[in-house]
Amino acid sequence: METNILVVEDDQEIAFIIRDHLQAKGHYVTVASTGKEGLQDFEQGKYHLAIIDLMIPELSGFDLCQRIRLKSDIPLLILSAKAEDDDKVRGLHLGADDYITKPFSLHELSARVQAQLRRHRQWRKQKFPAYIRFGTRYRLYPEENELTNDGVIVSLTPKEFEILYLFLQFPNKMFTKKEIYKLVWHEECEDEQTVTVHMKGLRDKLNEDKKNPKYIETVWGSGYRFVGDVHNEN
Repeated sequence: METNILVVEDDQEIAFIIRDHLQAKGHYVTVASTGKEGLQDFEQGKYHLAIIDLMIPELSGFDLCQRIRLKSDIPLLILSAKAEDDDKVRGLHLGADDYITKPFSLHELSARVQAQLRRHRQWRKQKFPAYIRFGTRYRLYPEENELTNDGVIVSLTPKEFEILYLFLQFPNKMFTKKEIYKLVWHEECEDEQTVTVHMKGLRDKLNEDKKNPKYIETVWGSGYRFVGDVHNEN
């Protein structure tokens, strides 16, 4: 199946190199040079993945990522010439699935794109329970990619949602950061901080007490495990 990829990059040379490489791999690629143009293309088309440079004009890559994430769960890869952790953390908190620092190899980019597309397709093909109940008020709806707290939607990024779903499938099982990355991102872990960032975001949204968590427990020096009661409802 041909996949539609949106590339939002203001450096025309880089944008066209990415476009030509991905098209040679069998993808259909649309290129936008500003954040506003990228948002317009996204709203008018149907895309399976977006690659967004953070430093684009008119509407920043951070803002574009956030706006797309409010409407879609497609994989988002962010590009930046900056290697600072703050940019990476902010992008991941806004819903990006992966982060690539310039300069990068086309082989690396292609591998990241394929991994994200594969993960997204596998997620869509799964058979899910109607919902999973944990705690006294939380319900997770896998088909809808939705978590509610006493009927109110809790806004999770796609990766936060998948991590929580993983824990709910295996309550009381301890997962290392490397295991979480491999099971959720479907590739070997190169940066454990990515998992750390998503775990912090997930815990914050579950209103976890850092000293006495009700749901996700840190196993010091090892990883994490879900310790709450879980009930599947079919």
